[in-house]
Amino acid sequence: MGTRGISRSLAIALAVCVGFAPKLGHAARVLADYRFFRALSVDLQGRIPSVDEVAAFEDPKFDTDGWIDARLSGTAYAERVRQIYMDLLRLEVPTTFFVGRSMTVLRRQEILRVDGSTSYVYFRNGQRRQNVATDGAFCLTQADTGQMFPRTGAPTGTAKAVTDAVLNAATVLVKPWWLYRDYAATSPSDRYDAATWATKYPLFRPTDTLLVEKNGHPTTSVRICKEEGQTAANGTVFKTGRTTTTTPVDRLVPLPGDSVFAAYNPGKVIACGSDSAALSAADCGCGQGLERCLPGNSNTFDPFAFVLPTRSPLGMDLPFDATTSTQAQWDRFWWSEEAKHFIDKVVEEDRDFRDLLTGKEGWINGPLAHFYRSMQGSTCCDYGVYFGLTQPVNLFDTSAVPNDLQPQDTVSWRPIADRGTLASGILTMPAFLTKYGSRRARAHVLYNAFLCRQFVAETLELTPSTEPDLTKRSGCATCHSTLEPLSAYFARVRESDWMYLPESNFPTVEKSQCNRTSTNGVCRAFYDPAFSSDAGATLYGGYTSAENVAAGPKGMGEYVVNHPDYAACVVSQVASSFLGRPLNDDDRGRKETWTNDLVSAGFRMKSLVRSIVKSDAYRTANNLSSAEWRAETP
Repeated sequence: MGTRGISRSLAIALAVCVGFAPKLGHAARVLADYRFFRALSVDLQGRIPSVDEVAAFEDPKFDTDGWIDARLSGTAYAERVRQIYMDLLRLEVPTTFFVGRSMTVLRRQEILRVDGSTSYVYFRNGQRRQNVATDGAFCLTQADTGQMFPRTGAPTGTAKAVTDAVLNAATVLVKPWWLYRDYAATSPSDRYDAATWATKYPLFRPTDTLLVEKNGHPTTSVRICKEEGQTAANGTVFKTGRTTTTTPVDRLVPLPGDSVFAAYNPGKVIACGSDSAALSAADCGCGQGLERCLPGNSNTFDPFAFVLPTRSPLGMDLPFDATTSTQAQWDRFWWSEEAKHFIDKVVEEDRDFRDLLTGKEGWINGPLAHFYRSMQGSTCCDYGVYFGLTQPVNLFDTSAVPNDLQPQDTVSWRPIADRGTLASGILTMPAFLTKYGSRRARAHVLYNAFLCRQFVAETLELTPSTEPDLTKRSGCATCHSTLEPLSAYFARVRESDWMYLPESNFPTVEKSQCNRTSTNGVCRAFYDPAFSSDAGATLYGGYTSAENVAAGPKGMGEYVVNHPDYAACVVSQVASSFLGRPLNDDDRGRKETWTNDLVSAGFRMKSLVRSIVKSDAYRTANNLSSAEWRAETP
């Protein structure tokens, strides 16, 4: 029996079963109407309608169009659209991802004191030191402590008491950013307080082991090796005269030698915010309040640092569980939150949806401001120093970061009108660049999610080949003739990283020091030997299109949003999600209409969603019996 002809009482009874409790005495509604209104409420409000809302809906004078329009500006609607693209892009950074940024990772060792107590001493692996005995290692020696210290893990040997004189000569006390909101003040005093900060700065909670000393007293300052405690913005390349790496008998960590770069560039200025500085300069530390480093509660590879929410729901009052998380998880969490917030704002403020891939604007909070201001350059510059790159070129211009946003400001989201000349929507955000580590992966997901196109290989037998150009190799050319030029847009962003390679240091074809015969790791770190000649070497990923290499991620964004399939793909992705099924041939006419609506509205998402939820297709999509939709479930 169709729902149009059911009795009033049966309609009410069925409506109650699907989550409604309509009041009697109003104009009759059929079950399909209730299902339609319930679907609208879930999609645009994020919940089923209340009893009062159902009663209002039953009124013959109820303005459905007005009700829809009023809810196309809410956060629930924005989150609904955002989830479509979060599902397509899966921008939650994988838990296995970890950038080995020795510049930012603080670990700690426990030291025995003369009075029988213990002290934690923070340090970072690989830190250069003027003292030969501790260079590149922990700042206290076996002679000082009775122990030797590995790069990670517990020390070996029997601990002996470290005198105050030795400890004070090698370490300093600092009031760090993770304990003090006003860490940049002359005398920081606004210390972490769980009772008040949980309300003022939710989600900012250092793990308990960073808040309390071994004796149970609250931590009011941390002891850190002196080199790590330095605050200068720039340092100088450190030369020791050692050309080989050795491991003395009183060390577990090899004594570092000079790199070729250090040997030929002693005294060269280098940014202390770069990873290269920690490995090349003895006068670079973690900055004021240790802001260029993340805390760790042990000497493990990825020590615990903060308490973050998990995906385990607990109930209405405590919706999610929380657990102690590592340094790397802290980064990953906020990178994903940045992408989510960005998509939400584009939708909620009804901006041009193309901004998702091309926009220069952004929104950041305190933890993200801290990352972009103090840690973004930490993956620079590796072997790039040999090409003259000693100052990071950032995808997010640090001058655009508000200075008054502190790391604790988790809820203070600020709009950034222009993130810099290199910024291009989500394409230059760490969440995207680390989720899709390779150039090809980045190009492929955009091709699929925003153009609704797939790479489909030919059905032929692969044969052995020495052809390095995949756009020409038999069996590969069908896909790679398109994929390789698209991946070239990301040739200037390091894989599994956000480090940018500027043209001034890294020409697409390098002719001065790299060519076919260059076998050193310096050239191979950036230039592809398979596409090199006696005249020079080609940047990885750049062999098919120097033009796309020059255009960078911005070029990829422009390519996608100007593609003939872009608007229709947006319609397909959004409509399929709201209808609960893929579009088919019967939808050809309405898809064309919706596409025209989207384009004529300046790619504003509100116009598209309004057209979809007011359509007969949306209404009937929610008018299936339980038996029908169960039968269609694979």
